Amino acid sequence: MRLQTRLALLFGAVVVGATALIGTLSHAAIEASITDSIDESLITTSAPMAHDVADGDLPDEPDDRGHSDVNVHFPSQTLIASGRIVPTIPGDVVLPADSQDLAIARSAAPSVRFRGVTVDSRPYRMVTQTDGGSLAAVQVGRDVTEDVELLASLTRQLALIALLVAALAALVGWLLARRIAGRLVRLTDAAEVVTRTGRLSAEVPTAGSDEIARLGVSFSQMLAQLAQAQDDQQRLVQDAGHELRTPLTSLRTNVSLLRQFDEMPPQTRARVIADLEGETRELTALVNEVVHLAAATPEDTPHVPVELAPLAHAVASRAHRRTGRQVDVAADGSVVLGQPGALERAMWNLVENACKFAPDSTSIDFVIDRGTVVVRDRGPGIDPADLTQVFDRFFRATAARSQPGSGLGLAIVRDVARSHGGQVFAANRSDGGAELGFTIPIVADPADRADG
Repeated sequence: MRLQTRLALLFGAVVVGATALIGTLSHAAIEASITDSIDESLITTSAPMAHDVADGDLPDEPDDRGHSDVNVHFPSQTLIASGRIVPTIPGDVVLPADSQDLAIARSAAPSVRFRGVTVDSRPYRMVTQTDGGSLAAVQVGRDVTEDVELLASLTRQLALIALLVAALAALVGWLLARRIAGRLVRLTDAAEVVTRTGRLSAEVPTAGSDEIARLGVSFSQMLAQLAQAQDDQQRLVQDAGHELRTPLTSLRTNVSLLRQFDEMPPQTRARVIADLEGETRELTALVNEVVHLAAATPEDTPHVPVELAPLAHAVASRAHRRTGRQVDVAADGSVVLGQPGALERAMWNLVENACKFAPDSTSIDFVIDRGTVVVRDRGPGIDPADLTQVFDRFFRATAARSQPGSGLGLAIVRDVARSHGGQVFAANRSDGGAELGFTIPIVADPADRADG
C-alpha cells in the first residue's frame, strides 16, 4: 500500500474515531438531560401525592376527581403497604410494582426510586416515592415514547453526520497526504532512477521549508557532489591517460633502441640508459601522484591540532638532503586543525616546485605567518596568463614543459588547502621570481602563544 493511501486512511480513521467519540458523548449528555427533565417532572407530580399519603389520605378506590390538591398529568397510583394498587384515575394505566417498590411502600423513612418500565409495549419512566410512615407509596409514570423516538432520531442523525465527516475526512486526508507524501514519492522515484540508471541528474523536489524540503535539498546537494566527484574522476582518468602517453611513448622508443644495444656506441648506450632511467622516474612520480589524488579521502582522517613550524623545518631539511638547496625557514607559532601528513605533503610540493625552477645558486624562502604558508624563489616567475591555472591538475606552463614533473604537485596543494578550509594563491615577486602558497584558518594565535 502506498504511503499516500496509508496516510489518508490513518487521517480518516483518526477523524472518524474523534467524531464517534464526540457523537457518543453528545448522545449520552442529551439522554441524561432528557432523563433528568423527565425525572424532575415526575417528582413534581409525585411529591404532593406522597405528602397526602403520609398524612393518612389513603384512597380505597379510584377517584374520578383525583386528588383535590394535585393536578395529575401522568398515570399515577397508590401502592398500599399490603401490596394493593389503587389507580388515581379509574381506567388509567396500571404501572408495574415489584418487590423493591413494595419495600419502599413499607418503609418508615422517605425514599424515592426511578426506573424505566414497559407498559402495553410502550416505554415508561416511573417514580416510586414515599415520605415514610409505612402506609403506602405513590407511583407516577410518564410515557417516554416520543423521547425515545427523539433519541433514536438523534442517533441516526449523529451516525449520518459521522459518515459525512468520515467521507470529508477521507477526502481531506487524501489531499493532505497527496501534498505531504507526493514530494516523498517524487524523492523516492528520483532515488530509484539514480539506482536504476546511474544518472545523477534526476530532478529532486526541493520546494517548501519543512523536513521533507530539507531532505530534498540535502539529497539534491548529495547528487551534485556525487556528480562533481564523478566528473573529477573522469577528468582525472582522461588527463592521466593523456599525460601517461608521453613517457610511455618515450619508453617504447628507447626499448626499441635496446634491440640494437650491442651495435650502439658507448655514448649512445649511456644516453639511452639515462633516458630510460629519467622516463621511469617521471612515470613513477606521475603514477604516485595520480594514485594519491584518486585515493585521497581527507574527510576520513580526523583533524588534530598541528603546529606548522616543525613541519616546515622538516621539509626544508629534506629538500637540502635531496637537492643540496638552501631553504630558509621563517615560521611563527601558528597552530591549525588538520592532518599533519597532508599538510607536510603540501609544503613539500611547494618547496619541490621552487627547487625545480630556481637557479642552483639562489636560496628559497619558506615563510609561515598566521596560517599563511608561502614559498618564494628567484626563478623566472610565472606568466601572468598562467597564474590562475598553476594549481589545476596536469597544467604545465609552456616554459616548464622541458622540466621534469607530472603537473599534479600543485593540484595536491590546492586539494589539501581546500580540505582544511583554506585557499591557494600564486603571484610574481616584484624583484624577480615567484611565490606560491596557501592560507588555512588557525586555532591558536601566535601572538598569544608568544605572550604565554
